[in-house]
Amino acid sequence: MKRYQISASIVVFRSDAEELAASVRSVMASPVRALCTVVDNSPTPDLRATALENGANYVFAGENLGFGRGHNLVLRQNSDAAEFHLIQNPDIRFSPDVLPALYDFMSENRDVGLVMPRILNPDGTEQRLCKCLPAPVNLMARRFLGRFGERFFRRLLSQYELHHLDMSVTREVPSLSGCFMFVSNPALKRAGLFDERFFMYMEDVDLCRRIGMHYKTVFYPHVSVTHGYAKGSYRDIGLLRHHMLSAVRYFSKWGWLIDFERRQLNSRVAAFSASRKQEAFSD
Repeated sequence: MKRYQISASIVVFRSDAEELAASVRSVMASPVRALCTVVDNSPTPDLRATALENGANYVFAGENLGFGRGHNLVLRQNSDAAEFHLIQNPDIRFSPDVLPALYDFMSENRDVGLVMPRILNPDGTEQRLCKCLPAPVNLMARRFLGRFGERFFRRLLSQYELHHLDMSVTREVPSLSGCFMFVSNPALKRAGLFDERFFMYMEDVDLCRRIGMHYKTVFYPHVSVTHGYAKGSYRDIGLLRHHMLSAVRYFSKWGWLIDFERRQLNSRVAAFSASRKQEAFSD
């Protein structure tokens, strides 16, 4: 029997201490047996006390490893410590019922490798973070062409961001946000960890895609978490540069114009939309 039911990792870089404390407490207040580790990419270990005082382990990286590489430190170390792993942003918080619900759902659905709950803004409104796997035109219109691109490609973006679907039911989704990913460790062992060529941005899409080749990746709307959702790349030119570089790496890896696997994985959503029938999941 594994010592923990869930292991969790939170990667921080100059994060707000109070926000991080609330994020760690969300994990540790859950009735499941949880092991939480904070990986600090900041220049100085100012967040050490915050992590330790709230029950998390603390790793000071000494450099900015990036998102995926930081989480990989914990994933490699804790792969056999628990059956499931939670990848969580420091601006996430949630009630104690969330992790037990996701744990039970994953335990009862062994063909699911990754699940994400509803993601809410601090004011309680919905963040629609369920998406199809992107084509280059999706990211160009959404990230790099501003409001003109969003207006001109409105229908295409709506299909990519699944605005036409009723997201009040449990369903397969090809791309789920890296802000909160509840993953089975067997799925990670089969699909691999984060691709460390992505410093930040697109590494969650890449991982979700690789898990989706072997397991279902599922949106589970019956519990929710609150997410700050800063959208830093919309305001910071340095983060925008990282986003652009990651997009180039992603499409160079999977294909710019021809990507049959993308079509196949995205068709799981398209088929549901066309038939209006849902494959049964046990909730």
